[in-house]
Amino acid sequence: MIRRFVPVYLITGFIESGKTTLGLTVLANERFTNGGNVLILCCEEGEVEWDDKSLKDHKGILEVLDSADDLTTERLAQLDKRYEPTCVIMEYNTMWGLEKLDEIMLPRLWDWAQVVTTADATTFDNYMTNMRKLLTDPMKTADMIYVNRCGEDFNKGSWRKQLRAMNSAATIMFENLDGTVDDGIRDEDLPYDMKADVIRISDEQFGLFYVDSMDHPERYDGKVVSLVGQAWRRREFPKGFYYFAREAMTCCANDIAPCGWVCKGERTPDNKTYFSLTARCKMVQGPDGQTALMLNELKCERAKAPRENLVNFVNL
Repeated sequence: MIRRFVPVYLITGFIESGKTTLGLTVLANERFTNGGNVLILCCEEGEVEWDDKSLKDHKGILEVLDSADDLTTERLAQLDKRYEPTCVIMEYNTMWGLEKLDEIMLPRLWDWAQVVTTADATTFDNYMTNMRKLLTDPMKTADMIYVNRCGEDFNKGSWRKQLRAMNSAATIMFENLDGTVDDGIRDEDLPYDMKADVIRISDEQFGLFYVDSMDHPERYDGKVVSLVGQAWRRREFPKGFYYFAREAMTCCANDIAPCGWVCKGERTPDNKTYFSLTARCKMVQGPDGQTALMLNELKCERAKAPRENLVNFVNL
C-alpha cells in the first residue's frame, strides 16, 4: 500500500492549558486522522491523560518522550517505520523551547499541518503579567490560538487585541465553560460603526465583513449596509436575484472566485461594472439548514473600481 502525506498537528502551551483535551478531540475526528494509526508524541503529562479507551477506539499509539533529548530525527524515523501512522499529534513541552523543533528533521512523508497553542483563561492575565515570554512565544508562530475555560464575564475582547498584536495571521478562538466555542469578536471590535443607520463598509473592509457575516449572520440581521461590489449572474438564481460579490483569491493564484451574498433586487447582473449597493441584511436558512445573510437592494449607484482588484481577508 502506498502511504500518503502524514499531517503532524503540533499542540503547544503551558502545562494544564488543555493540550491533551484538544489532542483527544483531534484523535476522535477522522477528518484529521485519515482513519489509520495515529501516533501521539506526548512530551509532558498533565491532569488530563490519554486514556486507554480513546486510544483503542481511535487507533491511537501513545509514545511518551521524557526529555528533550528523546526528540530526535532518528527517534521519529524509528517510530514512523514501526507504526506507519496516517496522522501524528505532538503534545509539546513548551519549556523545551520552540528552537528544539528546528533541530529535528521530520520523516519523509511527515509535514506540519497545523500549530495550535492553548491557553487557560483562568490564568491568562496572571501569566501575561509574570511569565509573558514563556506564554506568548508559542503564540507568535501558531496557526491557531485556543483559549479555553472562559467564563461569561471574561474580557475576550481585550485578550483578542493582545493576541492579534502578537500574531496577525492566527485564528483566535475561545472555548466557554458550557463547551461552546466563539471568536470573541464584539460589535465594538469591528472597524465600522455597527450603530450607524447605514453601516458603511470600505473597500479594504469588504473581506472582513464577508468573513464576519458568514460567522455571525445574526449580527447583521435587519441592519442596512453600504459597500462596493459587482452583480454576478448565477444560473440557479431566479429573476430578481443576483450574486453581489468581489473576486478573491481563495487559496492560490489559480483559484480566484467571487465572494459575496445573494442579493434580491432589480440590478442587471454585470460583473464588469462596479457599483455602490445600499441594502438591508436579512438572515435566512438555506436548504442545508445553515443560516446565512441575504441582501435586499435599497439603492444602487455607479462607483469607481476598488484600488485592489482582489479582496484582502484581514484578520480581526
